[in-house]
Amino acid sequence: MHLHLAYPAVLAALLFCVGLYGVLARRNAILVLMSVELMLNAVNLNLVAFDVWLRDSLHAGQALTLFTIAIAAAEIGIGLAIVLAVYRNRGSSAVDDLRDTAEHPDDDPGDSDGDPGDTGDTDEEAAPAQKAEATA
Repeated sequence: MHLHLAYPAVLAALLFCVGLYGVLARRNAILVLMSVELMLNAVNLNLVAFDVWLRDSLHAGQALTLFTIAIAAAEIGIGLAIVLAVYRNRGSSAVDDLRDTAEHPDDDPGDSDGDPGDTGDTDEEAAPAQKAEATA
């Protein structure tokens, strides 16, 4: 029996495209992780299909698929732990909300708008000091 390589290759391409769309379009971190797993399964399908098609005596594609499955299991375990920690701290698992957690080394903690020369004081906070100087 001869395997037609086009069938699993097209299925893997469709799975990979659906996973790529899920990574790019979803805002929920759990759905992004599921989409990454879908992409890894598409790669696994290609590895096994090419292994059978090439009739490799060492079955290197199947062995590499086992390593990919083990790495994917570790990735999903660590990823879910990170998502749970973020959800406990922030109350949301939306990926867009995680942009606020990034720290920039040039930002001052008291600086509100990111200008390096600004002291972080607002006009309302500076007004009493200006009034005291004007009356003195």
